[in-house]
Amino acid sequence: MVGRAAPAGLPGGAAMSVVDEGRAGETRSPRTRSFGDGPLSRAAALVHTLLTVEVMLLTAASPGLGALLVLGPDPSGLPLAAACLLPLGPALAAAVYALHHRGRDLTDLHPARDYWRGWRLNARPALKIWTPLLAWLTVIAFCLTHFAVGGLPGWWAALLAVIGLGCLLWGAHALVLTSLFTFRTADTCRLAAYFLLRHVRATLGAASLIVLTTGLTLLATEALPALLAPLLLLSLLHACRPVITETEEDFTA
Repeated sequence: MVGRAAPAGLPGGAAMSVVDEGRAGETRSPRTRSFGDGPLSRAAALVHTLLTVEVMLLTAASPGLGALLVLGPDPSGLPLAAACLLPLGPALAAAVYALHHRGRDLTDLHPARDYWRGWRLNARPALKIWTPLLAWLTVIAFCLTHFAVGGLPGWWAALLAVIGLGCLLWGAHALVLTSLFTFRTADTCRLAAYFLLRHVRATLGAASLIVLTTGLTLLATEALPALLAPLLLLSLLHACRPVITETEEDFTA
C-alpha cells in the first residue's frame, strides 16, 4: 500500500512530534474490533462466496453439462459437445463478476444476487465471444482427434495445439474483460489480444490454470474442474489484476 505523504509545509519529523505530544498524558482505550472484520470472519466470507458461486454456476450451466454427461467421450460427438457448452460462457462470466464484487464483511454478503446480476449484464456479450471461440476450438479438437486419418506431418498437430492454447489464453483475457467492463465486442477482442503480450505474467498465470484444468480432467474426472471452478476463476482474477488495473486507468472514462 502506498503510504500517505506528509501534509504540505509540515515535515515528517514535525508531524511525528505533534502525534507524540498528543499521546503524552493520554490513555487510549484498546481498539475494539467489530463483528465481521477479523481474519476468521473474512475466511468464512470467502468460503461462503465460493460455495454459493459454485452452486450458481452449476445451476446456470446445468442444461448443457447434463447433456454433456450423456454424450460421453466419443470424438464424433464434438459438435454436440460444443453446443452443450454454450451455456457455460455466460455462467463463467457471471461467476467472475460475482467473485470480483464479493463482499469481505461476513454481515454483508450477497453472492447469489451478485451472480445473477452479472449473468443478466454479461450473458449476451459473453455469448458473442464464447460462441466463435468455442466453434474454433471444436474445429481444432476435431482435427487433432482425427489427425491420423488426414496423413499430415506431425508438426501440423503441434501447430494446431499451439494455436488452440493461444486461443484459450486469449479467451481467458476476454472472459475477464467481458465480465467486468462494458466494451463493444470488437474492442474486447482487440484488448484481449493486446494484453496477451502486454502483461506476460497474467498470460502465464492463465496458462498455468489451463494446464492445471487439463491435468485434472485427464488424471481424475471432468467433474473435478467444474467443482473447483470458483477457485480457478478467483486465481484467474488474481493473475489478471494488472490487466484490470490498466483497463480501468487507460481504457475507461
